[in-house]
Amino acid sequence: MDIILVSDRLAKARTITVSLSQLAVLAFAGIGSVIAFTTALNYAVLRYAADLPYMQSMLGSARRDDTQRAESYMRENLNAMAVRLGQMQAELLRLDTLGERLAKLAGFKPQELMFGQTPGRGGAESSVASQDLSLGDINQQLDALTRRVEDRGDTLGVLESLLTLESARKKLVPSMPPVQAAWHSSSYGWRIDPFTGQRAFHEGIDFMAESGTPIHAAAGGVVVYSDLHPQYGNMVEIDHGNGLVTRYAHASKRLVRAGDVVLSGAKIAEVGRTGRATGTHLHFEVRQQGVPQNPTQFLRQPG
Repeated sequence: MDIILVSDRLAKARTITVSLSQLAVLAFAGIGSVIAFTTALNYAVLRYAADLPYMQSMLGSARRDDTQRAESYMRENLNAMAVRLGQMQAELLRLDTLGERLAKLAGFKPQELMFGQTPGRGGAESSVASQDLSLGDINQQLDALTRRVEDRGDTLGVLESLLTLESARKKLVPSMPPVQAAWHSSSYGWRIDPFTGQRAFHEGIDFMAESGTPIHAAAGGVVVYSDLHPQYGNMVEIDHGNGLVTRYAHASKRLVRAGDVVLSGAKIAEVGRTGRATGTHLHFEVRQQGVPQNPTQFLRQPG
């Protein structure tokens, strides 16, 4: 490649011939100079920029922005965790209340199960190096714990329903003694009939009690009969469901009418000697599907 130089100082034009190899060397030299200059400029900026007020302001602003973003992220996560913790506290309070109800239904005292107290935990320090939990680890633990609490709550709810149903059924079973009597004069089963002297089957229990002694319902139910019977005298019958009926006979006074709903232990009559009786007493029967049953299988009483 020829380069022609023309100038007023030169008597004639001068021609310079440049080969390709020389041109390449010049190009590489130019590129190297640019790289060297850029490197030196970057070094100078990094080395001395911190001392420049403008650069300090820019760096400080960038740091503040990063700090604000980090604080905003932490605040959002902490707020979300606080909400989750509040929900879990409410759920645990519900579980404590539910646990106390279940304890009572099962016959336990709530204080025996120590509801509301922190469970005792301990042990020797682990020989394995401890690890700090990250925010992600804490969220995972909260998610798992929340699912477990919800599952336990559903399970305890079903258990409460079953225990409540069982408790209601027990209240409809004639297990309460109908009178406060220390002993009975005739048991369930075969005996000598006091009127005929023959061997006869006695379908209930005769409780010895003074005239006017309160007669109580052995269980809750509906009064299906309250009238004067030719043999049982003043008689009350209560239907407890599931085919169970209790009969209270020879009363001096009836205090309920057919159709009344009575609770367990409610006063329904008073002891007397009406009907086929040799003295004041309560004749008590338990019938299932119309078949007489031994009342001692149901009653909670000595003897």
